[in-house]
Amino acid sequence: MATLARAEELQSPDKQFTLSVNLTPDGAPTYSLVYKGKPVLKTSQLGLELKNTPSLTNGFVQTSAVRKSIDESWNPVWGEVKTIRNHYNELAVTLTQPATKRVMLVRFRLFDDGLGFRYEFPRQPELGYFVVKEEKTQFALAGDHKAFWLPGDYDTQEYSTVTSNLSQVRGLMKQSVTDNASQHTFSPTGVQTPLMLKRPDGVYINIHEAALIDYSTLSLDLDDQNFILNAHLTPDAEGNKGNLQTPSTSPWRTVIVSDRAGAILESKMVLNLNEPTKYKDTSWIKPVKYVGVWWEMITGKSSWSYTDMENIKLDSIDYSKVKPNGTHAANTAHVKEYIDFAAQHKLDAVLVEGWNTGWEDWFGKHKEYVFDFVTPYPDFDIEELNRYAHAKGVNIIMHHETSGSSRNYERFMEPAYQLMNKYGYNAVKSGYVGDILPLGEYHYGQWMNNHYLYAITEAAKHRIMVNAHEAVRPTGLARTYPNLIGNEAARGTEYEAFGGNNADHTTILPFTRLIGGPMDYTPGIFQTRISAYNPKNTSFVHSTLARQLALYVTMYSPLQMAADLPETYNKFLDAFQFIEDVPVDWDDTHVLEAEPGDYITIARKGKGTGNWFVGSTCDEQGRTSTIKFDFLKPGKKYEATIYADGKGAHYETNPQAYAIRKLTVTSKSKLSQYCAPGGGYAISVVEK
Repeated sequence: MATLARAEELQSPDKQFTLSVNLTPDGAPTYSLVYKGKPVLKTSQLGLELKNTPSLTNGFVQTSAVRKSIDESWNPVWGEVKTIRNHYNELAVTLTQPATKRVMLVRFRLFDDGLGFRYEFPRQPELGYFVVKEEKTQFALAGDHKAFWLPGDYDTQEYSTVTSNLSQVRGLMKQSVTDNASQHTFSPTGVQTPLMLKRPDGVYINIHEAALIDYSTLSLDLDDQNFILNAHLTPDAEGNKGNLQTPSTSPWRTVIVSDRAGAILESKMVLNLNEPTKYKDTSWIKPVKYVGVWWEMITGKSSWSYTDMENIKLDSIDYSKVKPNGTHAANTAHVKEYIDFAAQHKLDAVLVEGWNTGWEDWFGKHKEYVFDFVTPYPDFDIEELNRYAHAKGVNIIMHHETSGSSRNYERFMEPAYQLMNKYGYNAVKSGYVGDILPLGEYHYGQWMNNHYLYAITEAAKHRIMVNAHEAVRPTGLARTYPNLIGNEAARGTEYEAFGGNNADHTTILPFTRLIGGPMDYTPGIFQTRISAYNPKNTSFVHSTLARQLALYVTMYSPLQMAADLPETYNKFLDAFQFIEDVPVDWDDTHVLEAEPGDYITIARKGKGTGNWFVGSTCDEQGRTSTIKFDFLKPGKKYEATIYADGKGAHYETNPQAYAIRKLTVTSKSKLSQYCAPGGGYAISVVEK
């Protein structure tokens, strides 16, 4: 593609990146990116195609180019590090279409770890309201890269990651699309973001988006002949990709690049491209470690529902007059057992699912009114459990399953949050299982993205933290709205009871799903044979017990669940000690080893302490991990408690084999530790 002689160039602060921005002879904006002298992105298209009006793709002239540099630091409310540096050079290019007199600004920010850019549409007479037919952003890669990808879908990320070259995506797509409660794949070469790539020369590239607000979610449609990734936005019920009014902006498009895999995990670019917190007071936002009445329902040991009735309407049933099924887990006596366990082991909270009426007749029915989020089942004494929990210093986490009926949730949201305030619940796990109502809308469309943010901001008015499941994948919005303390938005531990996750799953997720924010992955499964809880279920957890401990470090989240049953933990209290000790908020983080799909080893320093915790997880091959303790303070001695795979450990044949030993370590110490297939290790490092 020919370009004009004039080009705007921008370098990163460390001068390792060079960005070029051009206009073609027909006035089409393009950009390219070079890292250490080699192209990351070749000449790539910019712009938006609009509906029923000339598009913002060509016919432009450049009317200004404004540059600035920023170097500042900020402290997150919670996070992987205490302080985050925000250091970039910026180029803001204003483009005008003489034929229409419309203006579009493209703002580029070049960091030492990559590029962020977005479209900005100032208020202007010629462009007030407009409908996006498709965003035309391209990421033109320099060849056939290795990719870690999920099928492009408007409704779910709950797929196993596929590892292949981009040239193989088309041939692998059909077998990669597995069943889910709601799914709409869009292309034989469509993939989701975050997309992790590796070039043959060892350079790692991660493509995602930041600050997804009032806009449709970005996916990528691969041109597998030319290795160009084309933006593909999630449509609304009418097939439109977005309804905008000026002044407005798109989300940032992000490209993180490094020749060290660990640097991708350490990048804070996505957070830096989000706005500072909107809340003046954040003292009520606290990281949480919790247990919950959940895994026993997932495995089939217990049920969410109080009865076995079908075809019910909440306004026409008196639950006090129907026969209970005897398997309902969210009953007062049983929840007290979880509260007792949490109090005994200094855990913050207990999540209770299935406490409210309506669970008998909710799944896949497209019912507008399924739950009211305020009426408990007869065997769930909300007042007594509130009294009991708070007397023991334990919070209860509320659960709101919307069944995809988002309008119904908005109808009951205020009384539901008021109920939580009344009983001292300070966190809620919400869910969006199934097709979205109103029908035709998708989980990742503009309409639902606005709904998710509405739920978060309304919760903040009640000082409530939100952990949203089946919602859109995160894009760093937790910086702006830090009560968004967790998300699912990926294939979590629950799938271990539905047939299993691949053994390499947790060596990939930090490079993909976690780029935009933490995941409520729900680790800590010690009884890996599901049949121990439900003889009819032959699934098993594709992990050793030791690796389940490591996940509390490698799968970062300020919301961490000890997901197994108290009765199982009581059999392994020496191993459970690590879960009891490991923090959920950190002052510092170091990626010690990393290779996507193979292994990850991370060390983190507990918030406000001198104690460090290390986690290492590997794939089905097993390996020997070699690390240094040079992250420790020189001149000090520490006691390291190592929770490792035991002799003969294997995720399939011997998952519960583990060994615990103690060592004295200093900043000069080194460790060589074997990790079994599907295994790993965890270490607590405590100042002496």
